[in-house]
Amino acid sequence: MNETNNSDEQLRALSQWYEVTTTALSELPYDLSQRQMAVLLTVYMAPPPHTVRSMALRLGISKPAICRALDALSRMDFVRRKKDETDRRNVYIQRTIAGSVFLHDFAAIIRRTHAPEMPVSKSAPNALRGSFA
Repeated sequence: MNETNNSDEQLRALSQWYEVTTTALSELPYDLSQRQMAVLLTVYMAPPPHTVRSMALRLGISKPAICRALDALSRMDFVRRKKDETDRRNVYIQRTIAGSVFLHDFAAIIRRTHAPEMPVSKSAPNALRGSFA
């Protein structure tokens, strides 16, 4: 019985994530990778200041990977790099209005698709059903 409950919980979680991602793809103007989303959420949810080094340590990924994500997020105007006026070697990552709006809209999608006892989505691939026993 416990394995069945665990399987149902896993399937519900994946079903919810499936609904969130497919809805976001159809409703939002940008398609972020998981790495880009993790970097963006770090900038908006973790206390500043944010640097490439601090985010690499926090997320456990390389500094070049953080830089690539920041490059993409900067092109979307979701974050901005700003040189430290006291030490020009330091570059801080800042929030932008566009990034705040994107995350607000993404959170709205999560809220809409989340229900505590959410049934397994009918649109979830059948391959997932029964695969967590």
